[in-house]
Amino acid sequence: MRSIFSVFKRGLQKTATSVSRSVEKVFSDAKAWDEGTYEELEAVLLGADFGVETTRGLICDLRERYSTGKIKTAEDAREVLACDIRKILSRNGRDIRMQEGSPTVIFLVGVNGSGKTTTAGKLAAKWKADGKRVMLAAGDTFRAAAVEQINLWGERVGCPVISSKTGADPSSVVYDAVLAAKSRGYDLLIVDTAGRQHTRKGLMEELAKMRRVAGKVLPGAPHETWLTIDSGIGTNALNQATEFAKFAEIGGLVLTKLDGTGRGGMAVAIQNLQALPVFFCGFGEKPEDLQPFDADMFARAVLQIDHEVDVD
Repeated sequence: MRSIFSVFKRGLQKTATSVSRSVEKVFSDAKAWDEGTYEELEAVLLGADFGVETTRGLICDLRERYSTGKIKTAEDAREVLACDIRKILSRNGRDIRMQEGSPTVIFLVGVNGSGKTTTAGKLAAKWKADGKRVMLAAGDTFRAAAVEQINLWGERVGCPVISSKTGADPSSVVYDAVLAAKSRGYDLLIVDTAGRQHTRKGLMEELAKMRRVAGKVLPGAPHETWLTIDSGIGTNALNQATEFAKFAEIGGLVLTKLDGTGRGGMAVAIQNLQALPVFFCGFGEKPEDLQPFDADMFARAVLQIDHEVDVD
């Protein structure tokens, strides 16, 4: 059985290749670290989509530590970067708002292709394996393929799916699903929503309506609304988070497809600029490739550090 850290290492290999090796080369080749050295590092971090503000902060800390003699080697630089990244990623962490005595309702929102439906299925598989009673809802009624896909996930993991015909009112599906989960005593209801483009006002307002309907059936629902983000879009994720938050009260993020991109620095950039915890990250197609987010494992995997790191 693979260790959890090995999943992070494999899943972040493309980002680690572009970051860790470049950092090693930048600082190993420099006899003395000067502005040219830091400019090279800046190019590396920006290329991995750490963003301008985050990159500047990381470099500022390295520059200060080096100037005061606290660090001297490329290995020192990697460890400092790993610690600083871990601090940023840990800043907004919190537990999932699981409910006692009633279903926990989770909405998954995001643009087309971000991985919402697959994430819903993987979450159902994970929580069912943990002994939870999980129900799925096909809230994306605009695409027949989406309804079919989530029903296939339901069959695969053995979870019931509440769905309707293509083109039906998604709020009515939410109503039926929340009512069913509540009356049948389910622990979790995961609602897959339509792949709304965040610039389309009408569809975003419909998402707000779905939230209101859920709250009428079960006060407090949805208890979590997570934005799924395709990690390959890089720092454009910041714009998505900002726009979706206007209508959906985003409470957290799920970062998908991290294994397919060298731009994993976006996870750090979005944490640095948005007060949104990351709850899960996806590294592949299998259910076990969706892992609870771990700031330490993420940071060490990106810098290719196998041991625990603690830099004052």
